[in-house]
Amino acid sequence: MFESLIARLAAALDAASLPYMVIGGQAVLLYGEPRLTRDVDVTLGADPSRVGDVLDLCARLGLTPPPDPASFAAETLVLPATEEATGLRVDFIFSYEGYERAAIARAQTVRLGGVDVQFVSPEDLIILKVVAGRPRDLEDVQGVLVQHPSLDTAHVRHWLGLFEEAIEAPLLERFDRVHRDASK
Repeated sequence: MFESLIARLAAALDAASLPYMVIGGQAVLLYGEPRLTRDVDVTLGADPSRVGDVLDLCARLGLTPPPDPASFAAETLVLPATEEATGLRVDFIFSYEGYERAAIARAQTVRLGGVDVQFVSPEDLIILKVVAGRPRDLEDVQGVLVQHPSLDTAHVRHWLGLFEEAIEAPLLERFDRVHRDASK
């Protein structure tokens, strides 16, 4: 069910010339340990000024956004939409940050349902999950590290160091703890 939806999303995003990467639980399923996820998170290489393009895409794919979607996206930088036929949710995440745009450029192509889909790299998935810092996110990081022990930790540490300064949170310490646990 998710594979078909992700493939259709990828084709529609490519047709609309909207750069993107699939993140969140779907990327964890690709790179880490199996777990339950109820949605598809897609970071867009676009700010909310492109909400009209995303709404057109939603209409073509049978996705229903919330009431007053332009205001919702402007306030939250997220446009949630539900696939009417299945009840599955897609969260379109708008971006302004250079990091997000760089992560999209580093995305890895995975063939799903006959379509090339851009997934966040394992390294950038780890960065996003460590910054989020919830227990489930840190479990996801550990699973990715177990499955990909030789990933580019210098890239991860570089960006976590920058985010650590910006948000004043112990991100490198958090990553090092999870990395040690994954190495056991």
